[in-house]
Amino acid sequence: MTLEILTPDKKVYEGEATSVTVPGTLGLFEILNHHAPIISTLQDGKLTVRGGSAAKEEVFFIKGGVVEVLNNKVIILAEGIQHK
Repeated sequence: MTLEILTPDKKVYEGEATSVTVPGTLGLFEILNHHAPIISTLQDGKLTVRGGSAAKEEVFFIKGGVVEVLNNKVIILAEGIQHK
């Protein structure tokens, strides 16, 4: 699936991923390939991206935001972000 992570200032990440774990307001949840459409609010916490062309794991710490999943594309709009 395609993943984009955006902040008000810049595009932080764009690429392929096999799974994304996000800190939802009601707890962590994982998004996999062909996930059902969803829009959810996010709280401060750890965002983990797995897979993609490099087949590695990347960790970010986000400060709130929203996630949208539609047609195998994940867009994360974060208020702030720090790459680990």
